[in-house]
Amino acid sequence: MDSEFVNSIIILIILFVIFGIFLVFDVFKRNERYRYLAYIVALFPVNYMWAVKLDITYLGFNQTIILSYIILFLLWTLCILRDIILVYRKTNDYNDIFLFFMLAVIVQIIISGILPYIDTTLQTLDATTNPPIVGIFFLPDIYASGVVDPNLAMAFKVLMTVLIIFIMGPILLDIKGEEVPFPVLLIVDAIFFIPFLILSYIWVPLAMWVLTILFSVILFIILLIITRSGKETK
Repeated sequence: MDSEFVNSIIILIILFVIFGIFLVFDVFKRNERYRYLAYIVALFPVNYMWAVKLDITYLGFNQTIILSYIILFLLWTLCILRDIILVYRKTNDYNDIFLFFMLAVIVQIIISGILPYIDTTLQTLDATTNPPIVGIFFLPDIYASGVVDPNLAMAFKVLMTVLIIFIMGPILLDIKGEEVPFPVLLIVDAIFFIPFLILSYIWVPLAMWVLTILFSVILFIILLIITRSGKETK
């Protein structure tokens, strides 16, 4: 075991510890809003692992970005579970949770468009499992060239599905029974379009557009049922 490997592992452990501190930030009885930084701090160990290629060099996987995103989804799921239990269940306040999660997603997309161009070897190592999206962003593609390990692909699908359900579920609970104008219903339905498209792609790629439209129509009907227009006949 060489010193470079040991140093990389130590740094990775430190980054995970930093994430853990923000994950349980409420324990320290400080400003509670800092707990939400855990969504962004989760990006540090994951992208470090991708950047230094720990999984390829030492753990035997040739699926760097797939494994990195699996870990990222797991960390984000832990954050959301924490916030649903400690925040949403008590206050029904979902705004900060959703805001910081979306901010973390945007930051990760930006990183995926920068990191492989700083270290160009990442483009070569991951060329078969994450071709650039729109020619710029290196994002995981579990169907690329059929070379992705089936177990990793299934873990990726399941964790992404769970993550999307946990993120989008409270939105529906927030508006249940509320007075929501028709145009706002259309906006809410449109917000769900991309998550539906992602879920359809990772599970049934050949029918993703049909399934996405189907899910969107079903959701719109559900929204009509669980919300009020304010003009109901008494």
